[in-house]
Amino acid sequence: MAADNFDATAEKIKSALKAEIRTQAETDRDRNRKPLQTLEFFGLRDDMKILELIPGGGWYTKILAPVVSEKGQYYAAIGTGRISDLIKEPGFEKIKIIGENVNINRKNGENFVPFEVNGLDMVLTFRNYHNFKEEGRRNMNKLAFEALKPGGVYAVVDHTARHMEEPNSANRRRVDPVLAIKEIQEAGFEFVDYSDIHYRADDELRYEVGVKSVTGNTDRWTIKFRKPN
Repeated sequence: MAADNFDATAEKIKSALKAEIRTQAETDRDRNRKPLQTLEFFGLRDDMKILELIPGGGWYTKILAPVVSEKGQYYAAIGTGRISDLIKEPGFEKIKIIGENVNINRKNGENFVPFEVNGLDMVLTFRNYHNFKEEGRRNMNKLAFEALKPGGVYAVVDHTARHMEEPNSANRRRVDPVLAIKEIQEAGFEFVDYSDIHYRADDELRYEVGVKSVTGNTDRWTIKFRKPN
């Protein structure tokens, strides 16, 4: 592993953010999603072997994969169908999709299969923890734990729900961070740190994340976990 200095990795992130492959809609979200600050908080380095869970349309994939392409390796698992075309693009050929391409709408997660890799430095997932019911979340956490090396980082971001609020239509894509911490610790992870990078004082946590008044400006928790040495 390289030294802890983030400078070289930061330059690669900045280069990826300026790449022509990113659409205007994607770059418009940079100010809100703060990828440079987020990835620095999680401790990303350009020589890491990393796994992105549920890459969706590839917003973070277009940043992560180029950063580690030379010295590390990018893997993706679960809900990877929308990045299949990205692998055909120059500079993204090293992307490896692993495990069964599970449809994330299968809420119980019973179809998750082992990720076929281990010894990873980092597993990341952005605004996806809410996609599953408890069984699915626990399965995902377990597989992430097994894929990481001792000391490896589990990096998780999601929309904030009020603590212990009963499920309702307004919080269906939000997650109580205390619940997430409890479940992830029960998978064997150690809590490392919490960041307020994505804290939004004007998100009253009263509305579903797609509602016009909060979409693109939701309060999100950003939490770093570690697999014990």
